[in-house]
Amino acid sequence: MASRRVLSGLRAVRQPPPPLLLLLLLLGPWAAAGHAGKYSREKNEPAPPSKREPAAEFRMEKLNQLWEKAQRLNLPPLKLSDLHTDLKIQERDEFKWKKLKAEGLDEDGEEEAKLVRSLSVILAKYGLDGRKDSRVVSSNFVDHGPDDESLEDPRLEKLWHKAKTSGKFSSEELDKLWRELQHHKEKVQEYHALLETLGGAEESHENAIGPVDLRGVQAEALASRHAELKDRLRSIGQGFDRLRRVSHQGYGAETEFTEPRVLDLWDMAKSANFTEKELESFREELKHFEVKIEKHNHYQKQLEISHQKLKHVESFGDQEHVTRNRERYATLEERTKELGYKVKKHMQDLSSRISRARHNEL
Repeated sequence: MASRRVLSGLRAVRQPPPPLLLLLLLLGPWAAAGHAGKYSREKNEPAPPSKREPAAEFRMEKLNQLWEKAQRLNLPPLKLSDLHTDLKIQERDEFKWKKLKAEGLDEDGEEEAKLVRSLSVILAKYGLDGRKDSRVVSSNFVDHGPDDESLEDPRLEKLWHKAKTSGKFSSEELDKLWRELQHHKEKVQEYHALLETLGGAEESHENAIGPVDLRGVQAEALASRHAELKDRLRSIGQGFDRLRRVSHQGYGAETEFTEPRVLDLWDMAKSANFTEKELESFREELKHFEVKIEKHNHYQKQLEISHQKLKHVESFGDQEHVTRNRERYATLEERTKELGYKVKKHMQDLSSRISRARHNEL
C-alpha cells in the first residue's frame, strides 16, 4: 500500500507542467533580459542634453537667439556682460507689458512701441542689427582709448586727442574722460536708433486706415516719442558742450560726480521741477548710485583681467590651473551680470523720477 503511494507520487513529479507555467518558463529569459536592461550601458548612459534648455539664459526665445548671436560674434566679455544686463531688463519689461495687455491697459500701443524702440537700441548698440560695424570704417582716426576702441565720431576723437596731449590730465582723469566719451557715443547711437524707429512708426501711421479717434490716439503717442527724441537731443548737445569744455580746461575741483551716467542724471535733475528739498534728496541718492556703479566698474575690471589670464592659462597651463581659472572667471562673470542688472534697474528708476517731475512741470 505504501509502495503504491510512492509510485503515484513519482508519477506526479514526472508529469509535464501546466501550459501557463510552461509559457512563463519559456518567457523567463526574455523577461529577465528586459529587467536587466536597466543595468545595460545604453540605459545608464545619459541622454544627450536638449539643445535649448540647459544653456538658455532667458525665458524668451528671441532674446536667447540674440544672446547666441552675440556669442558667435565673439564680443568682448565686458560687452557680453552689458548685453546680458540689457536683455534681462528687456525681458522684464516685456513680461510686464504682457500683463498690461492682458488687462487691457495698453490700448494705444505706446508701451509696446517703447519695447520695440528699446530692442532697436540694443540691436544697434551691440552690432546685432545685421549692419556693417561702423567701428571698422572709423579705423583711420588718429587716437583710440585704453581699449583701442574707436569713438566713431571725428569730433569726439579730436577732443580725446587734445586731452591726451594737453598735459592737464592725470592717468585717472584720462580714464574718467574716456568713460565720458564712450558714454556720449552710446547716447548718440541710442538717439539714431530711436530716430529710425520713429520714422518707421510715422510711416505706418500715415498709411493707417481706421477710426478718427484711434488715429488721434496714435498721433498723441507719436508726439510723445518726438518729445522723447527732443529731450535726448538736448542732452546730447549739453553733454558735448561739457566734454568740449573739460577737454580744453581739465577737470576742476568743483566736479561733484565722476561717473558719466550720474553726471547726466544730475544735469537733468537740476532742470526738472524738483523742490529744493527734493533736489537735495535726489543728490544724496545719486551719491549712493555712484558707489554702486563704481562697484560694478571694479568687477568689470576684474572680469577683464580674469579673462586675459584664462586665455593665457588655457594656452600654457595644466588642467588643474585651467579648471581653477575657469571657475574664478565664471564667478566673476555671474557677479558682474548681477551688479549690472542692479545698476541698470536703479538707473531706470532715477530716470523715471526725473521724467515724472518734468511731466508735472508741464
